[in-house]
Amino acid sequence: MAYEIRLMKLVTGELVIGKYDAEKDCLTDAAIIQTLPTQQGMQMMILPYGYPFESNFEGVIEGKHFLYRYKDTPKEMQDKYIEATTNLTVAGGLGKLRFGGPDGMPTSGGLVTP
Repeated sequence: MAYEIRLMKLVTGELVIGKYDAEKDCLTDAAIIQTLPTQQGMQMMILPYGYPFESNFEGVIEGKHFLYRYKDTPKEMQDKYIEATTNLTVAGGLGKLRFGGPDGMPTSGGLVTP
């Protein structure tokens, strides 16, 4: 089953992101978004919803707790959510990468940019 990553505001005022299950009207693998002021402006952190007592992204939030459902979730925020929940880095521009050197032979790093 494919999930859509959605941004929601809860009745408590918290901003959360997770995998939206339309059939059950809930967010799974829920994460809370916290903003921190820095000298450069605002920084956003994505943490498991149960943090600090739960360190895994496994929380489920039912739709009855949604105050606002954002129509669009920014792509950058979706990428950061994926990175936080999977420990994988989402890289842009993969179409510009090719495997191997100019002669088709593998290079030491495996990736060569044109």
